[in-house]
Amino acid sequence: MLTKTERQFTILYFIIVLFELITGSTETLQHVHYIAKPAIVISLLFLFVNTSGALDKYLRLITIIALVFSLLGDILLMFVEQSQHFFAIGLVAFLIAHLMYILVFLKHRNQKKSALGFLVLLLIYAFGLFYLLKDGLGEMLVPVILYMIVILSMATTAFLRKDGVNGLSYNLVFVGAICFMVSDSILALNKFYQPVPFSNISIMLTYALAQFLIVLGILKIKTL
Repeated sequence: MLTKTERQFTILYFIIVLFELITGSTETLQHVHYIAKPAIVISLLFLFVNTSGALDKYLRLITIIALVFSLLGDILLMFVEQSQHFFAIGLVAFLIAHLMYILVFLKHRNQKKSALGFLVLLLIYAFGLFYLLKDGLGEMLVPVILYMIVILSMATTAFLRKDGVNGLSYNLVFVGAICFMVSDSILALNKFYQPVPFSNISIMLTYALAQFLIVLGILKIKTL
């Protein structure tokens, strides 16, 4: 299932994630948090660049761009307390990252697969979330709606890979996309609705898991 390199990386990766969870939750270690958080995606970039040589060049490039913009988004969101502009710019960075992942997932879309049932579930979820958020969005109303559309599209394109790629790649990417959606939902609820208990832990844990599963799923692609 996993190569020796991937198994070793998995241990290292979750040590980095644990380090970030500790430093991000401890005031005396906040300065270390500025190193630990970017290290999560940097480590994934390092793994992907060094183990994706056999992948299609287009797929490889677009995935790297997605990770670079994810890293940029991570860095920008660390400075939100200094200026709310960092949140908006960070949102754009993650928006671009999601668009890149959409392009990656569409590469192996199963043309015979219908997403209608899945879309209905996603829309019910999205409308419920928006109902909770709408009163607190203010000038962020339009950007958040656009972001929601893009991340729902990302989850849908991940779903549409079913039977277009091998089962391992599909499952990893699909679960990763759902984790990404959950992470962003908790972040939005915490920021625009009301504080979520242990939000810093739940947001980062689901985000780190999402990126890990998506990258690993892309590395495991075998077309059918």
